[in-house]
Amino acid sequence: MSKSRIYDVTIKSFNKKGQGVTKYRRDDWEGKGKNLRLTIPRTIPGEVVRVEVPNAMNRKSAFTHPIEILKKDDNRIDAPCKYFDICGGCQWQHFDYNAQLKVKENAVKMHIENNGFDPSVIRPIIGAENMWRYRNKMEFTFGSNGELGLHEMDNFRNIIDLDSCLIAGSETEKVMNLVSEWTKQSGIKTYNKDTKEGILRYLMVRESQHTGEVMCAIFAADDPEPYEEEINKLLKTLVSEIENIESITWSKNTDLADMTQSERTVVLHGRDYIHDEMYGFNYRLWFDTFFQTNPRQAEKLVDLAIEFANPTKDQSMIDLFCGVGTFSLPFATRVKRLAGIEIVESSIESAKQNSEDNDVTNTYFLAKDARRGIDEVLENWGRPDVIMLDPPRSGAGGKVMRRIGRLQTDRVVYVSCNPETFAKDITWLRDFGYELKIVQPVDLFPHTVHVELVALLSRVEK
Repeated sequence: MSKSRIYDVTIKSFNKKGQGVTKYRRDDWEGKGKNLRLTIPRTIPGEVVRVEVPNAMNRKSAFTHPIEILKKDDNRIDAPCKYFDICGGCQWQHFDYNAQLKVKENAVKMHIENNGFDPSVIRPIIGAENMWRYRNKMEFTFGSNGELGLHEMDNFRNIIDLDSCLIAGSETEKVMNLVSEWTKQSGIKTYNKDTKEGILRYLMVRESQHTGEVMCAIFAADDPEPYEEEINKLLKTLVSEIENIESITWSKNTDLADMTQSERTVVLHGRDYIHDEMYGFNYRLWFDTFFQTNPRQAEKLVDLAIEFANPTKDQSMIDLFCGVGTFSLPFATRVKRLAGIEIVESSIESAKQNSEDNDVTNTYFLAKDARRGIDEVLENWGRPDVIMLDPPRSGAGGKVMRRIGRLQTDRVVYVSCNPETFAKDITWLRDFGYELKIVQPVDLFPHTVHVELVALLSRVEK
């Protein structure tokens, strides 16, 4: 192995993870004039940084941290979180928030332009009112040595043992610390991903910003009964310390996949769900319910979607990828009837329950994939007047978009959490006579690279 080298480099751009990237031309005789691609987190394009690269002459790329910032960008600030340099939860706490917004807006413009659309339809980005404590849900992982926290940046095996998290709600942070303290005292072993031994795997905390209700969901590799005595100590602590804790559950999860899922869920306290509110509607949230993680900011997405769709009481509408009905219910009060289509059956059951809880009676929810769901709605109702879709990060895909295009509705409203897949998706609608009219970026997740948008496409060719 060749020795380490010290290089002074200029950061060229951000990658998709929000990390600084650049290339260094090794012109010395050992390097043979080849480029070394460097990924350097916690840096900003234009900055000059000094880095150390191990085995520098025998590699094409490297991930490394700056030893020193030789030339700072004017938008560099001090990150308030003490874990920022190592934790993977945030990417841009060192970057002024207004500058973050500009980068996100430019990313939307780039993807729009790259796919042949006019970037002048893009409105200035809407920033978040709250840059901290904005998340209503956090998933923490137990480390093999008793840690409880988030994954280390670019090292999925290591868990940062947290005692604070500035993007989590204050009650969420309290629950995390109480569970962490209990874990270290209980003697119940935490899970080791390599050996597949241990019990405690994940902690999920939901905290409603509207109702104040809190959920604590523990995921473990065994049933709770063998640990009843220790669990009762935790319950006593949580109930006495967390005023509005309405749900404490224990879910058995022996699957090798690294995700929060359940083979059997036991309610330890209260119920297996909590109530949350968005846009004036009440929702029941279970541990596996997909719900907007920043609901106050997400209400702006609903406002925009309604503005762009401009629905009327004599119209019918389809809400594709409807989830638990976060867009469906506000729209249903403005149209004659609404069909929500979602492939996840548990989400559809939740959407039906949420409609009933809110006395919304003109909805029709289908647990089908998007194309089959559209066909069923057409068979029962005929062509809808408005289509809205809010697909996952991977986008809707060409088959679904072509199916939407063939419907020939006057307006299509697309809500996206990924401008890259959004821009690819809407290219399919051009052949069906649709024109991109408005794109409104919205920031829901300060200090991360993620950006949302709401777009309107109108049919201009008959």
